[in-house]
Amino acid sequence: MTILGIHHVQVAMPAGEERRARGFYGDLLGMTEIVKPAMLAGKGGVWFRCGGHELHCGVEKDFRPARKAHPAFLVEGLASLRAKLLAAGVVTEEGEDLPGWRRFYAYDPFGNRLEFAERPG
Repeated sequence: MTILGIHHVQVAMPAGEERRARGFYGDLLGMTEIVKPAMLAGKGGVWFRCGGHELHCGVEKDFRPARKAHPAFLVEGLASLRAKLLAAGVVTEEGEDLPGWRRFYAYDPFGNRLEFAERPG
C-alpha cells in the first residue's frame, strides 16, 4: 500500500454561499471552478482546481469556521498576493517563517484559516 499524494482538501462553508466562495477562491485567488459530479451537485458547495490538486468547499449544516486546521497553498509572488488580499479587505496575519519558507495566513469569507507559503529567492 502506498499513499501517492493528496487529491483534494475540503473546507466547510455555510449553505447558500456558493457565490461568495466563487468570488473568493475563483475571482480573487484565480482558482478554476470544476463541475461537481451530478450525484453531489444537489448538496451545494463548489469545487476548484489549483495546480494539480482540488479544493472542495462543502456545505456543513452546523457550520463553524476552521480557525486552526487549514490548507496551505504553495504560491509564487507571496507579497503581491498579500497586497491583493488586503486591498480586497481580506483579513491576513503574519505566519512565523519556517526554514526555507515565507508565509502568512488569511481567512476566507466564512472565517476559515488559509496559509500561503513561498520559498524565498
